[in-house]
Amino acid sequence: MLHNPYRAFLALIPADPLLVGDVVAVTGGVATVQLPGGAQLQARGEAAVGQRVFVQSGAVQGPAPSLTYVEGEA
Repeated sequence: MLHNPYRAFLALIPADPLLVGDVVAVTGGVATVQLPGGAQLQARGEAAVGQRVFVQSGAVQGPAPSLTYVEGEA
């Protein structure tokens, strides 16, 4: 089998990124999470309003540290 460097590179990148955001609402076990850029998504799992959480694949993975968000320019 031939080695494909591009496929090897793609294997290093996770399919679903681990995101962080603040919980703005919780209804029936589904949390609405606001991401640092302002976008919102819904995720299944336990969370409280105002809590910062990690989200991956549409599920709350757990609490995230409350650190200041800083965006740099390249």
